[in-house]
Amino acid sequence: MTTTAPAADSRVLALAHYAARGVLEHVLARHGATFQQQIALRAAAGTPQTPDGLVALVQGYLKADPAGIRATLDDLLAGRLLVADGPHLRPTDAGRELLAVVGAETAPLSARIWGGIPAEDLAATGRVLALVTERADAELAALPAP
Repeated sequence: MTTTAPAADSRVLALAHYAARGVLEHVLARHGATFQQQIALRAAAGTPQTPDGLVALVQGYLKADPAGIRATLDDLLAGRLLVADGPHLRPTDAGRELLAVVGAETAPLSARIWGGIPAEDLAATGRVLALVTERADAELAALPAP
């Protein structure tokens, strides 16, 4: 299906984000997981993070309320998908398995979504989105606290 391409703006970006996120959330729901849980688990699977560091990292990604992120970490700990390892949180075997299964299930969907887009278009889109993210983060940082 080919459509006339609209100029990129916040609405177009949001519609693309929510369409892609909807696909991921559909897969996550089959496994009893939420989008925020998956983001937190992925972040914990990288460089070892303290709970406060993990909250800050996820907040940077999602611009979500720290209290909600802490509740998500508590849920992951209670569900034995995250475990405390000294001062750090890390995914358990079950947490890593969840990430692997979700990744395997979303891979063919992602391939169909992103497939056939020329590499130069993807590179240009990546540059534009990185710039939009940088500028939006700066604007958000300059706003007064609610």
